[in-house]
Amino acid sequence: MGDLTAIDILIDPEDSMKELARSVNQRMLKSIPPPTGFALDEHHQPHITTLQRYVHTDELSEVSEAVKGVIDSMDLSTVTFSTLNIQHLPVAEGVGEAAVVVKPAAGVIEFQHKLMDALGPYIGSGGGPDAYVRTDAEPDINDATLNYVDQYVPTHSGDNYIAHVTVGLARLDDLTLIEAKPVEPLTFGPSSVSVYQLGNGGTAAKHLKSWSV
Repeated sequence: MGDLTAIDILIDPEDSMKELARSVNQRMLKSIPPPTGFALDEHHQPHITTLQRYVHTDELSEVSEAVKGVIDSMDLSTVTFSTLNIQHLPVAEGVGEAAVVVKPAAGVIEFQHKLMDALGPYIGSGGGPDAYVRTDAEPDINDATLNYVDQYVPTHSGDNYIAHVTVGLARLDDLTLIEAKPVEPLTFGPSSVSVYQLGNGGTAAKHLKSWSV
């Protein structure tokens, strides 16, 4: 089968969404400060995943060209999102990982489907830990991450796609108050589109390529 790389094709949002994400992140850090909590900084950039896949490592340059072809084929002014609310997933006892959930316009779904089609020839399956960025802090890749990427299509794509910007960790009692407060209403688009290699937990760990919009 050859070596595989786990990639995330993501949208870097416009500054208005980045500012909102960092503002919410500051509330998260008051609940769970580092090192358990994490700040949105150069290592945790606010972003919106559009597609995660295993691709053949020796075809990464072709993958980049395929992504660029999709970008060039679309009017990216149709790729917009609108803020909805803050939601979380439990990740540990009494702790949740929170995200600003956003509503994708029809152009976002079109963009995702075009990416899926364009990357078809380069897709692999059954990627293992070597497909990911591993660090001394996180030398292992958990099974949930391995399976998530393999099952991204169709489990998390198309009608099942939930667009979101991850904003940090907080205690569940704090999240109850944070989620009760309405989110600033924003409609925004991409400032760029990027490809990253994934790390444990689906983090965008290693930058591979970007295209400005």
